[in-house]
Amino acid sequence: MTQNRVVVITGASSGIGAALAQLLGKQGTSVVLVARRKAELEAVAAQCGANALVAVADVGVRPDVKRVVAQTLEHFGRIDVWVNNAGKGITRPPSQLTDEDIDEMMRVNVKSVLYGMQEVLPHFKERGEGQVINVSSMLGRIPFAIPRSAYVGAKHFMNALTAMIRAEVQQTHPSIQISLVSPGVVYTDFGNSAIHGGPDSRSFPDGQTAEEVADVIAEVIESRRPDVYTRPGARERVLGYYGTVGEDP
Repeated sequence: MTQNRVVVITGASSGIGAALAQLLGKQGTSVVLVARRKAELEAVAAQCGANALVAVADVGVRPDVKRVVAQTLEHFGRIDVWVNNAGKGITRPPSQLTDEDIDEMMRVNVKSVLYGMQEVLPHFKERGEGQVINVSSMLGRIPFAIPRSAYVGAKHFMNALTAMIRAEVQQTHPSIQISLVSPGVVYTDFGNSAIHGGPDSRSFPDGQTAEEVADVIAEVIESRRPDVYTRPGARERVLGYYGTVGEDP
C-alpha cells in the first residue's frame, strides 16, 4: 500500500503532479510537493491530508534538487519514491528553433530529471531500495507534432537516460527501480503554458484527465513496472510506427 511510503513529486503545483499528490495524500501517503509556485503548492497540499510537505524549488537547478532531498530526509527520514513529473512544452517548428529554445527544453525536461535521479540515488543505494518514476510522453516515443519539435527531442533524450540509468543501477542494486510512464494528450494547462504559446491541450480529441494519468502512476508505484503507457493501444501504435521507419541496405 502507498500509505506507508514517502513520495516526492516534482511539478506538483498543477496538472498531473497535483492530481497524483491529492490521490496519494488521500490514501495516507506522505507526499512532498515540489514546484516553483508556493501559493499553488500550498493550495494543493491542503487537499493532501496531514502528511504533506511543501518544497519550493526549481528542479532545473541542481542545488535546489539537493535541497529538496535534504529537506525531505530531515522531515520524513527517508524517501521511497521520487516522481520526476516537472516539464514544459514549446510551440515552434524545428527550422525556427533558437539556442535559447533548446537550452530551456533541456534544462526543464532533461536536466531536471537527471538531477532528480542522481541526487536521490545515494539515499536509495544506502537503503538498498527505492523507485524513480519519470513522466515522459508519447512524443518521446514517436516524433510527431512538428511544433513540439524541441520537446519531442528532449523527451527522447530523457527516455534514453531512463533506460541507461536503470541498466546501470540494477547491475548492483536490483531492488532500485527506474520506471517510465508515457501519457498521450492530457487535459491540463500544458499547452497554454508552453513557450511561445498554445494550442490548448484541451482542444485535442482522445485525451485523458490528469486524474486518469495519476491513477496509472499510482499503479506503477505498486507494481514497480519499468515501462508503462497510460492509454490502451499506445504500445501497438509505437510498434507500428517503428515497423515502418527506415530501410535495410
